[in-house]
Amino acid sequence: MKFLPWGRSSPRFLGHSNKEVGLVRGSVQAPAGFQLRITLRDILPPIWRRFLVPGAITLPGLHRVIQEVMGWENCHLHFFRFGEKEYGIPDPDYPTEMRNERGRRLREFIRDEGDVFGYEYDFGDSWEHDLVFERIVTGSEVMRAVCLEGERSCPPEDVGGPSGYMEYLEALRDPSHPDHKGMVKWSGPSFDPERFDPDRINHRLSHLPWSRRRTYIDIANKPVKL
Repeated sequence: MKFLPWGRSSPRFLGHSNKEVGLVRGSVQAPAGFQLRITLRDILPPIWRRFLVPGAITLPGLHRVIQEVMGWENCHLHFFRFGEKEYGIPDPDYPTEMRNERGRRLREFIRDEGDVFGYEYDFGDSWEHDLVFERIVTGSEVMRAVCLEGERSCPPEDVGGPSGYMEYLEALRDPSHPDHKGMVKWSGPSFDPERFDPDRINHRLSHLPWSRRRTYIDIANKPVKL
C-alpha cells in the first residue's frame, strides 16, 4: 500500500500533472468500476467499509456514497484531499484554496492501485477518513455503489469527534458512569457500536438517484429518507 500523508507533497501524489485527467494507468476510457476501502481515523478498533463504485462516479457522487456506507447523515460540510489539493463546496463568503468538486470525477485523481486519498466530514468534529484505491473492476459495468464488507457502526453525529466518541462509549458501557443515563437518552438505547448491517446499507444505496447518463448525481445533496 502506498500511503500519501495529508498535507505532504509526493512526486506521485494523487491528482497530479497531465491536467488531472485520465490518471488511471492502463485506462483510456472509464473503467467499469473501482473497489475502495474507507477507514475512519483515530478510532480503535477500526471502523471501515469496502465498497464498489461506478468508474465514472463524480466527487459529489462519491461523497453521497461515503455518507451511506459509513452511516453519516449528510448534515455537515465535507472535502476531499488529493495530495495537497482540496475539493469540496467553496463558500464565496470565505475564500480559501478549496477547489469546486462539482463535475470532477474520481478517475481524474487516482493512478495506481494502493493509492490513498482523504475525505473529511464535519469541520467541527473533524471526522477524517482514509480511502484506499484497491483495484479496478473489470468485466461487467458497475451500475451503482455496493457495500461489500466492513466492521462496526458509525459514530453518532455531533458526538464530538474521535475523542468525544471514545468518551461516549466509555459512559455508554458503564451503568455506574455519571454520564451514562444522559448519553443513553441523547443517542437512544438501541445504539450498538459493533453493529454492521450491509443489507441496510445497500438498501439505502439503492435509493440514491443513480443515472446511467450522468453516472451518479452531481446535484441534490440531500439525505436519503426511507
